[in-house]
Amino acid sequence: MLDLNDATLEKHSVTLAGHRTSISLERGFWRHLRRLADEEGLAINELVRLIDEARTGSLSGALRAYVLQNLERQLSTPQA
Repeated sequence: MLDLNDATLEKHSVTLAGHRTSISLERGFWRHLRRLADEEGLAINELVRLIDEARTGSLSGALRAYVLQNLERQLSTPQA
């Protein structure tokens, strides 16, 4: 049986450029964003700010793409 609880949308508030904003992403994307922020030694707000500054499309799409690119990179990197 499939467990699709990670597909549930969650809304989180972050501060960007001094303004609070809400972002809706699937639960699984939030989990990976928190992990990636931890690995980089960043607060989640700081990671989201960096992605926000680099994006050309929607913020939620840029966050999903960032997570996906990191997961793909991990899968293609040989493990020691």
